[in-house]
Amino acid sequence: MKHAIYQMDIIPGDPERNRKRIRKWLAERVEKDKPDVIVLPEMWTTAYTLEQLEEIADLDGEPTRSFLKELAKQYHVHIIGGSFANKVDGAIYNTALVVNHAGEEVYTYDKIHLVPMLNEPAYLAGGKRQAHVFELDGVKMGLLICYDLRFPELARELALAGAEVIYIVAEWPSARKDHWKALQLARAIENQCYVISSNRVGEYDSVSFCGTSLVVDPWGNIIKEGSENNEETLVETITVSNVDRIRKEVPVFASRVPEMYKGWTQ
Repeated sequence: MKHAIYQMDIIPGDPERNRKRIRKWLAERVEKDKPDVIVLPEMWTTAYTLEQLEEIADLDGEPTRSFLKELAKQYHVHIIGGSFANKVDGAIYNTALVVNHAGEEVYTYDKIHLVPMLNEPAYLAGGKRQAHVFELDGVKMGLLICYDLRFPELARELALAGAEVIYIVAEWPSARKDHWKALQLARAIENQCYVISSNRVGEYDSVSFCGTSLVVDPWGNIIKEGSENNEETLVETITVSNVDRIRKEVPVFASRVPEMYKGWTQ
């Protein structure tokens, strides 16, 4: 399964220009790399222009939903559509969207954990539904948004539901760049699955973002790594059968004793 991951510098507060950039980039990558899956970063339509979101957020998923469906169908590619600001019933959510190569929506997820360090709770509403597994080409997958990465319970629930690949879409700041990398390795190792991330680069409102988008295999090896500062595309093919092999070699899930963990997560 071949991935093209966009480590993108986002134009603040200008969804239309960002959509034009995505359209141009995707056309070029499909022609050049012929990927099966495209991966976009968090809040790629607006960046973290939180004070402007009331005016520029999508309304009930539009126009981003239609835009991604059109591109997926036109280029016959699956799209892990990053996330975007989405106003629903008066509240604004950080919403991720996955569309398959037929242009069909297969999964949506509203970010559960809001980042106090970036003042997200003052502008956004936390998701009300649990993350769950979805499938593309028969591969079981999960998706987390940025700060969600810090909560191992969320990734573990996805792995217990069979996830073989977990995507992380992010605008992770440079101030915590060491955590960004370490947490992805931990999630891959403890859940014995691929972790694939798309993080932005650049700077907005005195916050710089650390790039370093990754593809981590189920053994915890980094098989592709982006730079810290440059906009770029990471292209990597993963072998999903490695997940089953490693889970058999080190049978963590068979060794679990969940009745002995009760009360630890409260």
